[in-house]
Amino acid sequence: MREPGVEDATRRTRLANERTYLAWWRTGLTALAVAVAIGRLVPAAASSHVTRWPYEAVGSGFALLGLAMIVGGWWRARAVERALDRGSFAPLGDRVGFTLTAVGLALSIATLALVASAG
Repeated sequence: MREPGVEDATRRTRLANERTYLAWWRTGLTALAVAVAIGRLVPAAASSHVTRWPYEAVGSGFALLGLAMIVGGWWRARAVERALDRGSFAPLGDRVGFTLTAVGLALSIATLALVASAG
């Protein structure tokens, strides 16, 4: 028999996991929108003398990040659900957190470089 409140806590945790999964999706879709903006819209709006490949490269990086966030969100939601089924916890992991931070930092620096070079 479960302790009082454990079942409700598990339900709340599962709902929180669903909200977190949707947050991964929102982040992925935002990164894809940034990819289109940087890779296509900015060079198209700029003068015809702008070198397009740096914008396309950074845009592609954001697109890959967007795809990784959507797939990573699914993977993470599944890991949390399996951990809940076992009555345990599924930490994110240092490598995943570090990788997301490193990719975000690299794309931020690349975007800053594009903005600085356009001025």
